Amino acid sequence: MATICNAGLDIGFASLGYAQIAVLGIIQGITELLPISSTAHMRIVPALLGWHDPGSAFSAAMQLAALAAVVSYFWRDVRGVLSGSVAAIGRSDYRDQSLRMAIAIILATIPIGIAGLLLSSKLNACDSPLRGLMVIGIASLAMGILLAVAEIACRHRRTMDQMGLGSALIVGIAQIGALIPGVSRSGSTLTAALFLNLKREDAARFSFLLGIPAIALAGLRELWLLFHAHIAADAWTLLLFGLVVASISSFCAIWGLMKFLEKFSTWPFVIYRMLLGIFLIVSVSSGWL
Repeated sequence: MATICNAGLDIGFASLGYAQIAVLGIIQGITELLPISSTAHMRIVPALLGWHDPGSAFSAAMQLAALAAVVSYFWRDVRGVLSGSVAAIGRSDYRDQSLRMAIAIILATIPIGIAGLLLSSKLNACDSPLRGLMVIGIASLAMGILLAVAEIACRHRRTMDQMGLGSALIVGIAQIGALIPGVSRSGSTLTAALFLNLKREDAARFSFLLGIPAIALAGLRELWLLFHAHIAADAWTLLLFGLVVASISSFCAIWGLMKFLEKFSTWPFVIYRMLLGIFLIVSVSSGWL
């Protein structure tokens, strides 16, 4: 289907109904926090069902649902980092663990902030080549391979408290890959953290905490762009409905993932990503999609 644009912004979601938005909200909420790429699924599902592509602005704005889920699930960690950092600065204790974690998160957010600003015109453009299904397929397959290597080659013994600023920056640089649909923000940061030998649950925990400022900035920026695109009131209602649905599914996803990684490896996600990538590459190459 043809792309729907408004002021150069892809707003395909405005043409969808509430049932379609509910389906996409559930999928967005689940896949945003699993290492399988929400943006990829926001392209794949509509393509398979013959719906309009909801657009990159919709996908980014919907990330605010994941933000609500992460903050609520990790509220004790978030509160501890914030209050601990303020207290540490007040007593000039710059070796405090909470303050070091706050600095690590800020430092690791800088790379994707810079890259996001530089690439925003290409990422949000109507018919952006970066949202092509072949790109998504290749990215999904590549990340599946990297995640498999991280599982095989690394020991996963370090805890999040043992991370230094250099390690945090490496994970932050890896987060830039999330700008390419199919890579996955949680997938790229989780994989990088596993390569640094973090335990699986600690790697996921840092990935989620690191995602808070990145998701907040991206989501709020897209809301700002949508506001200046002067979209119809009905479109705002659809977006709000999608956010509510995605928030609920996001919380369920984060709860399930953390429980899963306490006992199991990421191999199910590796297999899923690789099969998804192969499926897309074959489907696009054969002209089926």
